[in-house]
Amino acid sequence: MEQQWLSRRTREAEGAAEGGFDLAECVREPIHLLGGVQSCGSLVAVDPETGVIEVAARNTGALLGVEAVDLVGGPVTRLVPAEAFEEAVRAAGEEGGVPAALDLPDGATAPDRGLDVSAHRRDGLLIMEFEPRGAADAGARGFYQGVRRALARLRSAGNVEDCCRVAVREVRTLTGFDRVVAYRFDGEDGPGEVVAEDVREDWEPWLGLWFPATDIPPQARRLYRENWIRVIGDVDDVSVGLHPPVREATGTPLDLSQAALRTVSGFHLEYLRNIGVRSSMSVSVLREGRLWGLIACHGAEPARITPEVRSACEMFGAAFSLQMSAIEERERADALVGSTARAAAVAEVLGGGRLGEDLGAGGGPLTDLLGADGVVLRRAEHTLGAGEPFAPGLLRALEARARTLTPGVVWCTDRLAEEREEAGPGGGVETAAPGGGAEAAGGGPAGVLMVPLSGSGEYIAWRRPERPMPRQWAADPSAPVRVGPRGERLTPRGSGAVFRAVVRGRSLPWTVGDRVAARELWRLLTALVLRHAEVLDAVNEELRMRNVDLDSFAHAAAHDLKEPLRGISNAATFAMEDAGDGLDAVTLRRLRTMQRLAGRMDELLNSLLHYARLGRAGLRVREVELGDALDAALEVAGPRLAEQRVEVVRGTLPRVWADADRLDEILVNLLVNAAKYARRDGERRVEVTVERRPVPPAGDGAGTPAGPERVVVVRDNGIGIPAERHADVFDLFRRLHGPTEHGGGTGVGLALVKRIVERHGGRIWLEAVPGGGTAFYFTLGASAPDPA
Repeated sequence: MEQQWLSRRTREAEGAAEGGFDLAECVREPIHLLGGVQSCGSLVAVDPETGVIEVAARNTGALLGVEAVDLVGGPVTRLVPAEAFEEAVRAAGEEGGVPAALDLPDGATAPDRGLDVSAHRRDGLLIMEFEPRGAADAGARGFYQGVRRALARLRSAGNVEDCCRVAVREVRTLTGFDRVVAYRFDGEDGPGEVVAEDVREDWEPWLGLWFPATDIPPQARRLYRENWIRVIGDVDDVSVGLHPPVREATGTPLDLSQAALRTVSGFHLEYLRNIGVRSSMSVSVLREGRLWGLIACHGAEPARITPEVRSACEMFGAAFSLQMSAIEERERADALVGSTARAAAVAEVLGGGRLGEDLGAGGGPLTDLLGADGVVLRRAEHTLGAGEPFAPGLLRALEARARTLTPGVVWCTDRLAEEREEAGPGGGVETAAPGGGAEAAGGGPAGVLMVPLSGSGEYIAWRRPERPMPRQWAADPSAPVRVGPRGERLTPRGSGAVFRAVVRGRSLPWTVGDRVAARELWRLLTALVLRHAEVLDAVNEELRMRNVDLDSFAHAAAHDLKEPLRGISNAATFAMEDAGDGLDAVTLRRLRTMQRLAGRMDELLNSLLHYARLGRAGLRVREVELGDALDAALEVAGPRLAEQRVEVVRGTLPRVWADADRLDEILVNLLVNAAKYARRDGERRVEVTVERRPVPPAGDGAGTPAGPERVVVVRDNGIGIPAERHADVFDLFRRLHGPTEHGGGTGVGLALVKRIVERHGGRIWLEAVPGGGTAFYFTLGASAPDPA
C-alpha cells in the first residue's frame, strides 16, 4: 500500500530506472526557456528604451509581413506606429505585471490586417504578442451576458464544493471544451484530486480520482502561480522558433514565462496525446498567493481560444479564487462563533488556577476542545501533559519552532512525518521515526497543532493519531511512467483501471474551527494571565510594604526595648550591692532571677534585631571557596565543637556562589547546632560536604521532586529529631527542649539559616530520626551556572 507520494529524489531515481524514459529530465526541463511559440501567433521582444527589436519569432513574415531576420536590430515601428509602441510600454507597466491587451485599430500593424496585441515586460525587454483577429462575432453581446451570468452563479455558491461545481459547468459553457475539471492540490507540491467535473457523456469520468504529483512538475507549478491562464490550441502544432535562438546578453533563450503563446514541453504534449486530448486550457486557482489548484479543460479536437475568451476565463479564475477566499472567511466567521464559546468554557475551567490539576486528570476539556488525543503545555522549564504523550524530540522541535513564531499564531500539520522529510536533515519537526507514518513512529502523533504563548519557546500543543485515508489513483503513484499508446510516457488511466491505495501517516485535518478555537483559547488565557498578574503585582506590593513595616517595627522595637531592660538589670544589680548581706535568701533569689530574665530578653532582642536586619540588607553574591567558608566558621564554632568532643569531617567542598558573610553565618549556626545536640556517648561526628540529590518540592512537599542539583550537606550523628517536629525547627524562637537544656539558646539560629538560604533563592530541608542523627541540606539558588 502507498504510504505517501514519492519525494522528488525518489521519483527521479525510479524514473531513470524505468526503461529509457528518465523522469528526472521532465522535472529539470526549463519549460520557460524552450525557445519557441505556438504557430497560432507571433512575437517580438523589444528594448523599451530604444524601440529596437532584439528577438523575433520566425513566422513574422507570414503573419506580420516582415521576416524575423529583417526585424531583429531594426525599429519596432516597422510593425506598429510609434504611438502604439508608446502605449504598449505604458500599458505593460512594471516587470512581472499582468500582460496588457492593446486596443489597436485595424491597419495599425503591418501588414494591414486585424491583430490582437498584448504586451508585458520580462528580463528588461518588452515582449509583444500578435494573434490574428477572427471575424466579428455577432453574438459578442450574448457572450458578455454569459460571462455575467457565470459570475453571478459563482457568487451564489455557498461552499467550496458548490463553488467548484459551478466553476466547471460555467467554464465549459464559455469555452466549449469536452471536459472541464476542478483539480485541487494536496499541498503546493503534492498530488491532485479531481473535486468537480463537467464532461461529455461518452468520456470516462475522472471525478474523485487522484493524479501523481509528477504530472505537474515544480517548474510548471511556478508558472501557474505567475499566469492565470495557459492555452494549448493543438498538441500536434509545430512550434515556431525564435531568431536569434539564444540572447547574446544572457546566453539563454528568451524567457517566455508570461507569454500566452509560449510553446509547450514535449513531455506534456505526449501526456495529452496519450489521454486522447488535442487541445487544453488551464486556469489557475490561487489562495493567498499559493496555488490551490487548477480549472483544467480538455478538448478532443484542436481549438482556437480567442483573447476575448481567454480574458473572460482569466477574469472568471480570479473571481473563483476570490469567492473561495470569501467562503473560507465566512466559514472562519461561523467557526469563530461556536469555537469562541467552546474556548471560553475551557478558559473558565482553567481560569481558577486548576490547569495543572486538569492536565493531571487527563486533559478533559483541553483535549476535547480540538478532538485531540493528547495535549502538552510547555512553560519555562516545566512541561505539563495529558492524554497520549509527546516524544522528547518532538517537544524540543516544537519549542524551536515556537521561538520563530509570533505569540498567538497557530501552526498545524496533519502530516508530521512529511514535515521532517521535507525539511531534510536537522530541520523541520522531529518525530520518533522521521519519514515514516505514525505506525513507524512507534505510536507517535500524525498531526500536531501548536500555539506559541510567548517568544521564548513556551507553547500549548495538541496531537492527533494517524487516520489512514483510502484513495483512488488514475495512475500508480509509485510507478508514474507507463507504456501508453505512443510509448513509455506519463500516462494516467481512467476510473476503469484505478489504483487503490491507503495513505498513511496522516491525521484528521485541523479545521478552520480548530485553529480559531486554539487562538481564542490563547487570547482568553493571555487575558486571564494578565489579570492575575495585575492582582499578583498589587498583592506583592502590599506584602512588600507590610514586610518593610514589620522589619522597621522589629528594628525599632528591639532598640527601644533594650534601654528599659538595661535599667531593670542595673536596678537589680544596684539593689543587691546596696543591701549587701542584709537581703534575705528569697529576695536575693528574686533579684538574680530578674537579672537572668533581663539578660535572656536582651539576647532575644538582639536575635530579633539581627533577623530583621537580614530582611533589609542586600546580598553581595560572588564565587566562594566552600572550604574557606568552613574554616572561617570553625574559628567561631570550633571551641564549642571541641568542648563537646565533636569531630569535623570534610567531604567534597567545591566553589559555590553566595554572600560570604551570610554563608559563614549558615555554617556557624549548623555547626553549633550539631555541637548542642551531640550524642552523650560514643563517637561524635559532623560532616560538611556537597552532594547531588533531588530537591523536594516547595510548599507542603507534595508533588514530584526536582531533578538532581548540587546540595550542601551538614550531617551529624547526634540525638536526631522526631519526624513530626521537622518543620518546627525553622520557626522563629521555637526550641524543641527547655531553655537550659542542650546548652540553651534563643531558638533563632535555624530560623536565621532558613531566611539566609531563601534570600539566596535556595531551599533548606532536613532528614533525621531520633537517635540516628540529623542531616541539613540546603541549596543556594541559581546565582551562577553549576560548574559540576
